[in-house]
Amino acid sequence: MSRRLLFLAHRIPYPPNKGEKIRAWHMLDHLARDWTVDLGCLVDDPADLDYLPVLRERCATVEHGMIAQGNRLLAALRAFRPGQPISLGWFRDARLAGWVKQGLAEGRWDAVLAYSSAMAPYVMGQAARGARRVLDMVDVDSEKWRAYAADARPPLRQVWAREARTLLAFERRAARAFDSTLLVSREEAARFAQIAPECAMGLDWVANGVDLDRFHPREAGASPYSGTAPAIVFTGTMDYRPNVEAVTWFVEQVLPTLRMRAATPPEFHIVGARPSDAVRALATRPGVHVSGAVADTRPYIAHAAVAVAPLRIARGIQNKVLEAMAMARPVVASPEAFEGIVARAGRDLLVADGAERTVAAIEAVLAGRHERLGLAARRAVTEGHDWSATLRRLDAVLGHVPARPRAMEAVP
Repeated sequence: MSRRLLFLAHRIPYPPNKGEKIRAWHMLDHLARDWTVDLGCLVDDPADLDYLPVLRERCATVEHGMIAQGNRLLAALRAFRPGQPISLGWFRDARLAGWVKQGLAEGRWDAVLAYSSAMAPYVMGQAARGARRVLDMVDVDSEKWRAYAADARPPLRQVWAREARTLLAFERRAARAFDSTLLVSREEAARFAQIAPECAMGLDWVANGVDLDRFHPREAGASPYSGTAPAIVFTGTMDYRPNVEAVTWFVEQVLPTLRMRAATPPEFHIVGARPSDAVRALATRPGVHVSGAVADTRPYIAHAAVAVAPLRIARGIQNKVLEAMAMARPVVASPEAFEGIVARAGRDLLVADGAERTVAAIEAVLAGRHERLGLAARRAVTEGHDWSATLRRLDAVLGHVPARPRAMEAVP
């Protein structure tokens, strides 16, 4: 008789077209081969309801809740509770919570996987009747808010600092309430163990992978670029603050120097859905193109001379880096975007900190001084980020295979 799993996700895990959905989808698809999966998820875009049939093909049951449209901050404030993180309020759906509570009380599931700390409250405080409970925190999200606060002005500095403080307190409570807590990388697990030492023995990590068949050089398609100028590409959801800050910094601090010094000035292509007003405004700068949503990012990656990931604030593993490497493209990444990637800097991709070094790295690629970088990148992700390999640890954690917590072997 198949074991039954409750999989909770704060975003509908299909289509896998952005970071949080990519990891959730591959986990769900993998687990559905050996478990009978009941999926509970939240939907913030009514258009995503069209994908429920795909999920019902994989899952025995799919329950979904709708979360507020429009201004997320205002929606979260309406659900605000004193002493609690503001961001958690946005992910609360009473009907979904009732369904989870009833299923736990009935002993419907042998295990529960809560994907992201936002879904932990649906399980915390509930009698699980023997079900193994695993929290995939993915990233230490409170650290992101702490970084936001560090460079914000009042009153946002105080708001973000409070969010960092209250969310960390919640993350610590959540980790103690689950049998095991996963993070996306060894480094992220080590960081959480450092700031929450009482949770250390329950920590482990499952690295992100990349779909090596989909993101393959043979899937390049026709070039979306016109003209002969070298294309520099950045991919990502373009209303996400770290992405917005990354491309803004690149356009202001890196691109002008590249264009001034090149015989054929390169052009920078920002490819991704929901570009913010600040991102759209960048398209008025010389050599900058903002595509908005595209049907397929692969041609943009495959026909670029170089893919860049100049993130200053980054948590966990950047899928944009894995995908470009899988397409065998040269990648220039910041140290923050490189964290967690199983690869060697200088051999498999270039890691550059600051504008001057980023310019130098890109110029070296455009000058042909790293001809083997793309092939080395593809080899590195094939060896270190194949989903079929990375998800074996998830099987062990959910199956309660006795093992010393792997995260602790890496934490001093």
